[in-house]
Amino acid sequence: MIFYFTGTGNSMQAAKSIGDYNGEKLVSIAKEMSSKNGSFEYKLEENEAIGFVFPTYAWGPPKMVIEFIEKLKLNNHKDNYVFSVATCGENIGNTMKVIDKHLINKGLKLNSGFSIRMPNNYIIMWNVDSKEVEKEKLLAAEETLKNINKVIKERRTGVFEVEKGTMPGVLTSVINPLFNKHAMDTKKFYADDKCNSCGICEKVCNSRTIKVNRKPEWGKECTQCLACIHLCPVKAIQYGKGTENKGRYKNPNVNVRDRFLTSDK
Repeated sequence: MIFYFTGTGNSMQAAKSIGDYNGEKLVSIAKEMSSKNGSFEYKLEENEAIGFVFPTYAWGPPKMVIEFIEKLKLNNHKDNYVFSVATCGENIGNTMKVIDKHLINKGLKLNSGFSIRMPNNYIIMWNVDSKEVEKEKLLAAEETLKNINKVIKERRTGVFEVEKGTMPGVLTSVINPLFNKHAMDTKKFYADDKCNSCGICEKVCNSRTIKVNRKPEWGKECTQCLACIHLCPVKAIQYGKGTENKGRYKNPNVNVRDRFLTSDK
């Protein structure tokens, strides 16, 4: 069973590849977190793998992923293989240590972990990659996924193929908490005059915080996934003035309609 979180589709591509190759079910973390029944209990099959696939936000897991793990209850788990995959623009700091810490609190142990470089989408600070770099990263990601799939299929333990970057401890223990504390503000989001009220931003919002009333309006909750910005078909959504002249990105291997794909528990 693979629990995944995705914004522009990079982690969705990884989750689908791993799920298809290993015959594992996919569960959308965002969909489960927004479910009205509030149940986070899942039944595992014998020898079923437990995976967590997500993008890296400021050198750590998205806040929603941690909140989901804290609520998670897995029935019948006994020596199940546990892995995690973090997609990123360049590196992930000590993201795997953070995930492992929260899994241990749930009686689980991370057996293997991986990072995958994917096209950049955090245009609040940077711009998207050039088309050449985007293509290069996506092709390399496919090769990385081939190796990851083999490791998972063989249930190999102790395999941690991650790019931590320089001073990973500082990146994750200092910058990530600051990001979670100060970067979730929705006040700078707005839709400019190109907005045609299509409602896609409301449908793709992981936090379910957007409501379209002629133009989108943002509530207080936000994960900074930027799906609303990137998946707007007319590029109408902005964050302050810094995103107006920047590019947009959507993983070309993922259908927007599949972003919240989930399975029965």
